[in-house]
Amino acid sequence: MLTRIKICCISSVEEANRAISLGADAIGLVGRMPSGPGPIADELIYRIAQSVPPMVDTFLLTSETAAEKIIEHHRRTRTKTIQIVDMLKEGTYGQIRDALPAIKIVQVIHVIDQGSVEQAIKVSGDVDAILLDSGNPDLEIKELGGTGRTHNWDLSRQIRERVKCPVILAGGLKDENVRQAIEAVTPFAVDVCSGVRTDGKLDEKKLIRFILEVGSVTPIKG
Repeated sequence: MLTRIKICCISSVEEANRAISLGADAIGLVGRMPSGPGPIADELIYRIAQSVPPMVDTFLLTSETAAEKIIEHHRRTRTKTIQIVDMLKEGTYGQIRDALPAIKIVQVIHVIDQGSVEQAIKVSGDVDAILLDSGNPDLEIKELGGTGRTHNWDLSRQIRERVKCPVILAGGLKDENVRQAIEAVTPFAVDVCSGVRTDGKLDEKKLIRFILEVGSVTPIKG
């Protein structure tokens, strides 16, 4: 099965159309964040999400950590999936599901150490997928994605082998390393932001090279 591709930090309807026309299976739309690239207004997230063809997934990246706030954020943006970039600290995943039964939930785990593996296992039964990234939510100014850094793919593979849901791999991916990443982790999907951009703008040549590299490798599960 070919690894699916999510292009994150989409900033306009035009960028969304370009990414999708070149082969993106999903796009990421970044809400307010404490740091990192790509945040856009909720009104723009809504407009982009409504413009996307029905077979392409749309992710709202939210830094909210309370279930009620996450529900409110989604109701302003209306994406198909919610990507929670920090850990849920108030309320439950079940509360989000009850309020938004048709919406998928993806929990980000920032892969730092062996504790990240245990964290991923713990939440994997409650969400539709886990996204592995290279941020650090414990810093004074939280890093919740878009760092451009890779992390320990051995830990990522441990997570992929042990969790109960699909795994999306993010963190410093680009055309030069995405084949190696897929072979190391065998994720369901890969997620890229800075690796397909130049000066913050979507770079079509980088995007084409990235998509071709992903398409050239068929991982062997094991």
